[in-house]
Amino acid sequence: MATQINSAKESKFYDLFVHELKDIYWAEKHLTKALPKMSKAASSEKLAKALNDHKEETENQIKRLEKVFELIEEKASAKKCQAMAGLIEEAEEILEDHDKESMVRDAGIIVACQKVEHYEIASYGSLTEMAKKMGQDECAKLLGETLNEEKKADKLLTEIAQKEVNEKAVK
Repeated sequence: MATQINSAKESKFYDLFVHELKDIYWAEKHLTKALPKMSKAASSEKLAKALNDHKEETENQIKRLEKVFELIEEKASAKKCQAMAGLIEEAEEILEDHDKESMVRDAGIIVACQKVEHYEIASYGSLTEMAKKMGQDECAKLLGETLNEEKKADKLLTEIAQKEVNEKAVK
């Protein structure tokens, strides 16, 4: 296995993989700071709970990423993720631009969070496939676990929007 890691380290593909790991590592760390703000701003108890639960899940995802770095014998380090920085900034604008304790604001929070989830789904989906291609099955497994959690979080946000928030927001 070490030979496979060492030969992979010589490739541009591996460099891209590590770059993307650093990117999502930064993204997840910053998301743990943004989620409590969004949760606190939510009127819907279901939405607030979902965001709080996802913060805890995100903290576990960070630990998983650290394990992936360890498995490929790289230092866990973050590189600023411009995409996540922009998505978090957009979420903060939604909080500023909409009335407190309104379902319209909650609908905006869901939109912002789903944009984040879709970015994470794309990132983890790509990283999982890259790990598989390099024969890093344990990394692929860990990244795939996070991918599945992100898909579930996205689905939950859709359900909250459909069953509670959007109906009240449209009135």
